[in-house]
Parts: sequence; structure tokens; C-alpha cells
Amino acid sequence: MIKKIKLILLIQIICSSYLFATDLQLENIFKNKNIDGTIVIESLNTKKIYIYNDKRAQTLLSPASTFKIPHTLIALNEGVVKADSVILWDKTDKGMTPWNKDQTLQSAFKVSCVWCYKEFASKIGLDKYKNYLKELDYGNKTIGLDVSDFWLDGSLKITTFEQIKFLKRLYKNDLPFKIEHINTLKQIMIEEKNENYTLRAKSGWSTRFESESGWYVGFIETKDDVWFFATNLITHGQKDLVLRKEITIEALKIKGIIN
Repeated sequence: MIKKIKLILLIQIICSSYLFATDLQLENIFKNKNIDGTIVIESLNTKKIYIYNDKRAQTLLSPASTFKIPHTLIALNEGVVKADSVILWDKTDKGMTPWNKDQTLQSAFKVSCVWCYKEFASKIGLDKYKNYLKELDYGNKTIGLDVSDFWLDGSLKITTFEQIKFLKRLYKNDLPFKIEHINTLKQIMIEEKNENYTLRAKSGWSTRFESESGWYVGFIETKDDVWFFATNLITHGQKDLVLRKEITIEALKIKGIIN
């Protein structure tokens, strides 16, 4: 019996080591771009998983604007915005040209309009967010004191693996929200759509800390599978932001997920 247990443990260790062994194809992408970070790609049907830098993938980081994925569902559920709402700009400079105009929910999501989602948050309140984060099992489920800033100020944190976990629940409609709201979110998440695949994603950029980080998370539906991905880069200024999607797409191609 003892020998059998030891054998099982040995098999588990070997499998675990194999799972988190360095993926040279993914590692080379990061090296060629001269940037460090992590990426996790997971299949819905086969459960196959590709990982680069599992240590960073397990590190809690600010979700930054990737929180707009669950945040959009929360705002819709609370009725502070509708799919066809016009979000009125107050004519003051918000710091970025794309933000300095009236927004729709879709445009606010696409351009990561911080002031729009801060307005939603102020109307929703701390207590409700605490309940939502607990119910969604989202990251460390921590809000802090500023309800309009907790996804940016380092209070709320999430790992790359947890991003994948949440995205899978979103795809499966396994979240405590109306299906119409989930469908609205899935529609505004579309970045690319062609005869071979549909790509849904959200980017994020965390800049308030000693180490910047840039996110690109989402899922891609191909003809025979769905692949979930979460990329997090250690960025060094705005020049690196283009690499979030570039690295993700290159990884999807090198793994034969898309052409």
C-alpha cells in the first residue's frame, strides 16, 4: 500500500513538473520581443494548457482595465447603464482624447474610459461590490476604501490563472447575471471576427506601482475549440503596450490555434 502511494505521488510530481516545464516556443516569443511576463493559454475541449512563466502566472496583480469585463456585468445588473445608454461627458479634460466625448457602453469598454466606470462605481457602492466579488470569486476579492478606484489602486488583485478561470465561467454563461447582459458583454468584447475565428478580449495597463504591468485577456472561438488566454507583461512605458496583443496572437499562431 505504501509503495502504491509513493508511486502515485511520484507520478503526480512528474506530471506537475511536465505541466510547468519551460515552454521554449513561448519563451522565445518573449525573448524576441525583449520583454518579460507570462502567458497562459487553455483549451476548453481538450483541457490542453500552454504556460510561460508559471511563477508570474500565480502572482497577484492589479487587474487594471481587465476588470471592465466583470464590471460591465455588474453595472448592467445594477441598472446604472444599459446596452444602448449614452454616457454624457461633462466637457472637462479626462486626460485622453478618446475619453473627451460622450460615450456608449461599447465605446467606454473599447477605449477603457476610466471616468465612465468610476461613475458606475460611485453609483453602485462598496457593499454591493464586496458581495459581487465574493459571489464571482474574483481574485483576492479586496476593495479597499475608494469605491471608484479599487481595480486600479492595488486593492483588488488577480492572478493570470484566475483570469483564465473567470473567462471560462463567462464563456459558459456560468455567472450570476442575466443572459442578455452576458450576451451584451460578449458582443462588445469582440475584437476580430472572420470565417476562421472570433476573438474576444480586453486589455489593461497598471502604472501606479514600482513595476508596471500590461494585460491582454480573453478567448478565441475557432471552428473546433475555444481557447482562453491571459497575457501579462512587465511593461516599461506606453511603447510596450502594443506587445500585449502581439505576443498573444503570435503565441496562438505558434501553437497552431490560428493561422
